Amino acid sequence: MIKSLFFVARLVLAWFLALLFVALLVTNSEPLRDSDSGPMATLLIFIALMLVVTSAVSHLRRVRLIAGHIDSDTLGNRQRRRVEIPFEADEAFDLLDAAIRELPRTEDVESARDSLQVRAKVARPIPYGRSAWGRLNPGTWFGHLRNQIYATVTPGDGTGSVTLICEPEAAAWSDWFRVDDGTNLENAEAITRAITRRVAEKRRLEKLRATQSESEKERTVARLNLLHAQVEPHFLYNTLASAQYLTRTDPVQADHMLGHLIHYLRHALPLTDDALSTLGDELERTRAYLEIMRLRMGPRLSLQLDVPDALRAVPLPPMMLQTLVENAIKHGLEPKPGGGTVWISARRDDDAVAITVADDGRGFSDASSGTGIGLKNVRERLRLIYGAAASLSVVSNAPEGVASTITVPVRAASSQTGSAP
Repeated sequence: MIKSLFFVARLVLAWFLALLFVALLVTNSEPLRDSDSGPMATLLIFIALMLVVTSAVSHLRRVRLIAGHIDSDTLGNRQRRRVEIPFEADEAFDLLDAAIRELPRTEDVESARDSLQVRAKVARPIPYGRSAWGRLNPGTWFGHLRNQIYATVTPGDGTGSVTLICEPEAAAWSDWFRVDDGTNLENAEAITRAITRRVAEKRRLEKLRATQSESEKERTVARLNLLHAQVEPHFLYNTLASAQYLTRTDPVQADHMLGHLIHYLRHALPLTDDALSTLGDELERTRAYLEIMRLRMGPRLSLQLDVPDALRAVPLPPMMLQTLVENAIKHGLEPKPGGGTVWISARRDDDAVAITVADDGRGFSDASSGTGIGLKNVRERLRLIYGAAASLSVVSNAPEGVASTITVPVRAASSQTGSAP
């Protein structure tokens, strides 16, 4: 209450002194010195002071409605805010600029991204309409001024600190004579609310995207597990069936086959379904598989490797290399009366590694007669793990056979299914 009375008294005193000074000048001028203008000047001063009191009380009332309380900060025509935005400076600047531009009656917006500053003019509304007293109302003597906004962003460690100033488009001395009817307080509160709302909306979207990413990751893991499960049993069932047959016809060979199977499983079982293996581990697994196949095919199957030691640590999804080798043997070499050779090679090309499995078997005429599940699974797993950064190509191998090439990044980024070893 005391602050309100002091605020009104300050405005009345400033206007009284100003009007008294003007009245003395006017009444002491040569044309009016001998006239009876004193009572008229007194009446005009009284009416003007009453209008000043009315304007001040209206300002107090509107400030209370906007802020919910009255103090020296809310009563002032010039408002200052400091808002911390939990984003980098550039992102905080974009958010601040958008909040100011969407303020009602904003005009003449100037944005300087390099210096992280925004300036704007805001047309001041007339909250209570035009006064019936017209020119007698001192509030109209300086014209209907605009408000202005000056905002800067100070970069921090992953944050942006906004300094916001809302003030009349007039020098500070005018605050002794005019009130802004709480319009700058309203602008400062509106921009602060807009920033808070935008930050909350961005956080909500980030949380939603994180939830969606987690759900997508779970679906991807389930899909990869399904694809992996479709490949692994195929080889195990065939091997166990062959071992069962050899136990009756050639126990020694059966013992060798089971030994190679144990070696194969030793490289296979420690891996989880959603983890990446390495090219070296996959070569060891594939070699164990080929030794088992040699027991079945005899001298009809031979192997040639050309894989530099420096590439053996390259991350590679499990079972992919073996799938290509299985395809080469099942569709290319086994149907060929004389068998043939499987070549496994690897080469680095900038940030990618190309792993090729080639054979000199029957080629596409017979190789294409299968269901194609193995190659489809390889393509799908590459897409789920690497996206567009990996590929599988299958072409003819001159003079006969098929060559399949997997291209993967040297550094496997943290994929949707897990991190690389």
